[in-house]
Amino acid sequence: MSFDAAAVATLFDRVESHAMSLAIFETVNTHEPKVAPGSGIRCAIWVQDIRGVGMASGLSATSGVVTLNVRLYSNFLQMPLDGIDPDILTAVTTLLGVYTGDFDLGATVRNIDLLGQFGTPMAATAGYLTQDSRVYRIMTISLPVVINDLWTQVA
Repeated sequence: MSFDAAAVATLFDRVESHAMSLAIFETVNTHEPKVAPGSGIRCAIWVQDIRGVGMASGLSATSGVVTLNVRLYSNFLQMPLDGIDPDILTAVTTLLGVYTGDFDLGATVRNIDLLGQFGTPMAATAGYLTQDSRVYRIMTISLPVVINDLWTQVA
């Protein structure tokens, strides 16, 4: 069985370049930050999991779901305090709106699994993260992407 690593790399690149093109983030990283992000709203993207999807597969190839985490960070100790959640919520809903609409991820992408037909639905979860003694307000988008023929089956 061979894995289509190029399809996953293309998906990752397109999600990253799209987030950068919105011009609402100070930075867009393609990894979970190891040190505290700076000020402003920051975005980080990484792969959460990859799994096969039998209901979307054929006889000679297995389709899969690649779930990306798209996490937004905002310093929790900034003024005005009442602006933190509205700012990060605006950024998250902007991304969710684009992912729901006409978002081109390449020819091998079947769709974003919006409602969880193949497992986890697209969703955003809020929370807090302490990193390097700094507290951040975060929202993490779970972005499940169904990719056709992710593994070719060898007889």
